[in-house]
Amino acid sequence: MANLTFDPKDVAQLSPSLVDGRPSLHDVTEAVSIHTEIETHRNWYIALAISGSVTLLLGSMLAYLIATGIGVWGNNNPVGWGWDITNFVFWIGIGHAGTLISAILFLFRQKWRTSINRFAEAMTLFAVACAGIYPLVHVGRPWRAYWLFPIPNADLNMWQNFRSPLLWDVFAVSTYATVSALFWYVGLIPDLATIRDRATTKLRHTIYGIASLGWRGSATHWKNYEKAYMILAGLSTPLVLSVHTIVSFDFAVSIIPGWHTTIFPPYFVAGAIFSGFAMVITLMVIARWVFKVEHLVTITHLENMNKVILATGTIVGYAYATEFFIAWYSGNEYEKYTFINRAMGPYAWAYWTMVSCNVISPQFFWFKKLRTSIPFMFVLSIFVNIGMWFERFVIIATSLHRDFLPSSWGYFRPTIVDILTFFGTFGLFITLFVFFTRFLPIIAVSEVKGMMIQAEHEKHYLPATTVSTEPVKVH
Repeated sequence: MANLTFDPKDVAQLSPSLVDGRPSLHDVTEAVSIHTEIETHRNWYIALAISGSVTLLLGSMLAYLIATGIGVWGNNNPVGWGWDITNFVFWIGIGHAGTLISAILFLFRQKWRTSINRFAEAMTLFAVACAGIYPLVHVGRPWRAYWLFPIPNADLNMWQNFRSPLLWDVFAVSTYATVSALFWYVGLIPDLATIRDRATTKLRHTIYGIASLGWRGSATHWKNYEKAYMILAGLSTPLVLSVHTIVSFDFAVSIIPGWHTTIFPPYFVAGAIFSGFAMVITLMVIARWVFKVEHLVTITHLENMNKVILATGTIVGYAYATEFFIAWYSGNEYEKYTFINRAMGPYAWAYWTMVSCNVISPQFFWFKKLRTSIPFMFVLSIFVNIGMWFERFVIIATSLHRDFLPSSWGYFRPTIVDILTFFGTFGLFITLFVFFTRFLPIIAVSEVKGMMIQAEHEKHYLPATTVSTEPVKVH
């Protein structure tokens, strides 16, 4: 009989590393918290000045839009929806990765989420803020936005049409933003208390003390915290599926060829997760290098996200093929023409850009060497987000620009206001991130520590395993 005994440390090394270098708990706190405590670097002010300038550009474009009217956009007849709805759906999709990483992976007890969930949650909030701009200004009279809310008013001779998917968006997006903000804030509380206890000035101690809600780390506090976090995770999970499903209803409940299809809800959800994870990769690759946290956000984290991108990209590619098949199988001449026109018509350049970025490029992640290459994953994540923007544009523009009558055919071209407004939303997105990385911990310190303590506990109590070559007797 041959006995093979594994040392617990050797067994632990069989799983991919989620924390490199075996840092102590204090090292983790120091690595994450130090960026909120040191004197503001000149580079931070430079980054804020650049992103803030682009945000001011967004503000000026919105002011010009409201003062002049939405005729300054490139929308025409028949393309009544253009870059406004394209960019709205794009930004909503970007925000899906945060809730997925935080809620669904938490419920499934995936430990690799701990180093990236805080970053992804913040990205969700900032992306939703950018997305919310477009429906507000697209109504044409944003100063009448209170008409969207069911407020009894004797002077208002109209009520909301609750059968309209555009009104569903109001409720879905506002609920999604509220729950995501609560989820993000509850997760921040233990780390805010850590920064409070490390504060060297009375002002910082007071501000972080108020924000941490009197957290002392007692058993009662942790019990209530875990209960609240679990409830919010349970609430957030259906939101991941419902929000982009409802956004897809903006199209699916219409009678426009190319839009009224039942595949849109799962197709949109998969695409949202696809683009959201790509944006997390884009930002996290930069952040882990700038803030020197490569030992906490390891290649294992990035590789797992690349696997999700590969899976969802394949689903999106399958959805593209299904759309073409159903258009042919339906026998509807208008439906078939719409999809042929997408691939071979005036917007063929946009369609094949979409296919190349969303279907072909993610397939490179089948190779471990490529999905663990930092430069390659960074470049490919940018291609994915470009492709997902083109997907929304193709769905909207190619379904509208050829109406039922040739006399109503047209071609959509964005105006400079369209372009600068979209460019300005990136300025807002980055500006919010610049403030976030300066004043709040970008990694959930308490969760990373908890994962490390649990790993050490498992290694300490892991019994030596004896493997025998003797056949097992079955009675």
